[in-house]
Amino acid sequence: MAKKSGSPLVYSTDPSFKQEEENEEITTMAPAEQRLRVLLDKKQRAGKMVTLVTGFEGSMKDMEALGKSLKAFCGTGGSVKDGEILVQGDNREKVMQWLLKNGYKNVKKL
Repeated sequence: MAKKSGSPLVYSTDPSFKQEEENEEITTMAPAEQRLRVLLDKKQRAGKMVTLVTGFEGSMKDMEALGKSLKAFCGTGGSVKDGEILVQGDNREKVMQWLLKNGYKNVKKL
């Protein structure tokens, strides 16, 4: 299956045509500059509670690494999707503790 790009171009008969690649590198802000929100959510999760971390600005790779570290610290499962880090269960205190210990200063618990 072909890799999707944002271009509407499907096919060109011009032999000298070269499609330009768009590589927008998203830089991750320093932990002290991140404005993260930690909240408890159970909407559309069959009544099960999850701790959400929102507001992360940076690459998906860095967000996945942060999510992995938080899940390992809390000893639970979770996932990273739609720009949010989900940690299973009510782990707001543990997540806040880990974030503050690792240099994330602008963290609010909601």
